Amino acid sequence: MKSTREKILHTLLVHPRSTINELAEAVGINGISIRHHLSSLEADNLITSTEERHGVGRPRLIYSLTDKGVEEFPTSYLHFTRLLLSSLKERMTEEEFSHVFAQIGSELAADLLPRSKNIPLDEQIKQLDKMLKEQGYIVEWHENQDVYRLEILSCPYNKLSAEFPEMCAMDASIVSEFLTTPIEVESSIHSEAKKCAYIIPKKQKKA
Repeated sequence: MKSTREKILHTLLVHPRSTINELAEAVGINGISIRHHLSSLEADNLITSTEERHGVGRPRLIYSLTDKGVEEFPTSYLHFTRLLLSSLKERMTEEEFSHVFAQIGSELAADLLPRSKNIPLDEQIKQLDKMLKEQGYIVEWHENQDVYRLEILSCPYNKLSAEFPEMCAMDASIVSEFLTTPIEVESSIHSEAKKCAYIIPKKQKKA
């Protein structure tokens, strides 16, 4: 039988970015008890929490697994994926290998949510933000009068992309295809900036 800690970790593996109430319901314990376990797991660096606003009132805490938390689960698939990607990389040019991930990103953007050509860019941004978080990304947005700046602080395949940075082409493709607008790649999580950053212009340049 799984312990309460194991149940919480498994719930976050299946349902990333869960609230306290969602975890309490999934595990079957009350709010006080779940807070105690969450504090312990966070102290052990197995989970992390971020604040998220959801209308009027205080922000709520959203919980996700850390890399260490993910490592609590069997990872034979990770070894197999590394072998597969290494084999592909040996058989392709760097441009071809990057193109594979760019194409995957385009297909993911099309599958996850339909393109929204007929709604304002700010609404597209909200939909993109929701989609990325549901897929396990940790993101931050910044805005000025000319551009939006998207920062991806963590993605679902950080461990793999550290060895295969070409995978970052997938994220760039997801963002660009979802918003149906060209973007500028400012930095990569594997650069000195330690995060992927994309610049999204509010107005398209005229040809």
